[in-house]
Amino acid sequence: MPLLLSRGHHVKRDLPAAAARAVHLRTRVAAPLGPHPLLVEALYERLLEAGWAPGTAVVLAAAGSRDRDAAEDTRRTAALLSERLGAVPVVAAYASAATPAVPDALRALAARGHHRIAVASYFTAPGRFAAQSAAAATGPAAAPLGDHPALARLVLLRYDQALARRRTALELATA
Repeated sequence: MPLLLSRGHHVKRDLPAAAARAVHLRTRVAAPLGPHPLLVEALYERLLEAGWAPGTAVVLAAAGSRDRDAAEDTRRTAALLSERLGAVPVVAAYASAATPAVPDALRALAARGHHRIAVASYFTAPGRFAAQSAAAATGPAAAPLGDHPALARLVLLRYDQALARRRTALELATA
């Protein structure tokens, strides 16, 4: 099960196409994980683990996509995280394929007077983009979401929702 955080190309096209080609398997495509309060809780706790302090601005570092819905989902997660952090500025930024890039977002926040800026890793696992984003940090850099319990709960929730949608579709088809 791919763990995708937003409604990008993979969620809209790649996964449904792969499921359609796998006629020999029973497949379901779940909704992306985000935006969701459970993701925000995991991001918040990862920031605390990294040494984030109240009042510190944050760059939400995501992979990036040219898809408008993916960007909207990431911005929505940034807004939810800002609320969770007490209304500190949280700017969505990207490691690839979208703007602003993480270093540009860090510079923009610094230009607005934020001298200590944390990077929240909006990645499910370590990798090139997470490492590149953390390396750009001028303050604390949070670990990827990884095995955080809130992420596990959200994966199970999305799985249950996909099964429920399938059951509803079957019930309507046989009614």
